Amino acid sequence: MSRRIVLALAAALALLPALAGAGSRSEAPRQAPRFDLPARAGSVSLDSLRGKVVLVDFWASWCGPCRASFPWLREMSDRYGPKGLAVVAIDLDKDRKAADAFLEEFPAPFTVAFDPAGRTAEAFGVRAMPTSFLVDRAGRVVYAHAGFDARKTGPLETLIAEACTP
Repeated sequence: MSRRIVLALAAALALLPALAGAGSRSEAPRQAPRFDLPARAGSVSLDSLRGKVVLVDFWASWCGPCRASFPWLREMSDRYGPKGLAVVAIDLDKDRKAADAFLEEFPAPFTVAFDPAGRTAEAFGVRAMPTSFLVDRAGRVVYAHAGFDARKTGPLETLIAEACTP
């Protein structure tokens, strides 16, 4: 077997745990890890959003699927924000200039936070980019999804709509 094939297989096997959980609804929701991060305007903490439904999305400027996910995140924020949804997109770039250039190209009217050390992603167990977590009003992770495919957003939007319904 060529070295290239071995490396590709190793990379695929490394992603299996993340992909196995992709799109999984939590049977027993766990408390979302707390965070307090710098944002474009001030800072954002999960505790400050208690009582809202929070869509936490981990992204980076080099992530191709993230380019496709930002318009969808904007749409979710516009549609469900008035019903109690807060979108928090957490950037993992080490270089803030790369994140700023991405945001120039893909405007985000929702909260964007910065975690160049990746501690928040580690606490959430992020293994692929992008990865989204739906956090209920009580601060529990009720859904996690690795990757992004615009054709497969229906289940997550349904959960967002249900969570935002009083």
